[in-house]
Amino acid sequence: MSFVSRYANALADVVFESHLKPDAVIAQLDDFGVAWHESADLREIFLDPSFPVEQKVAILDKLNARLEMGPQVRNFIAVLINHDRLHAFDEVLADFRHELNRRLGIAEVAVTTARKLNEAERSELETQVANMLKSRINAVFHQDPSLVGGAIVRVGSTVYDGSVRGRLDRLKEQLAAS
Repeated sequence: MSFVSRYANALADVVFESHLKPDAVIAQLDDFGVAWHESADLREIFLDPSFPVEQKVAILDKLNARLEMGPQVRNFIAVLINHDRLHAFDEVLADFRHELNRRLGIAEVAVTTARKLNEAERSELETQVANMLKSRINAVFHQDPSLVGGAIVRVGSTVYDGSVRGRLDRLKEQLAAS
């Protein structure tokens, strides 16, 4: 298990043991992430090994006065600072999201369509996939015009290909086998 997974799992443990609202924790981490990505000065200070850890944590606390993160989220970021792991914040956050979804029984789904779907189309497709999987889902949408039409849905290593390109490829294979 990588250090990224260890930190993500530890934070997920804290969220569930402390009965925190996962969405609130994600929102707080996202707020920190925005500050992290918008400020090159902040990144430079936090990533500078010659800058004292105590001062980095003091800066985190000043930032937290504005962000209003809960104590568990603030402490988690302080742990990343103390262990010189803040450089991996984005990876830890992504892994944490996956771990939360896993623990909450939410399937992570990648949907690729030929064109951008409107909100109603996305919602309808999400409902169909959730019903098919008999699970709540977290869908991420992508576009690939080469599909011509339809959609490809990927859940873990399973792929459901309902694209026009996929149908044409299958038809071509059937004709070649005849």
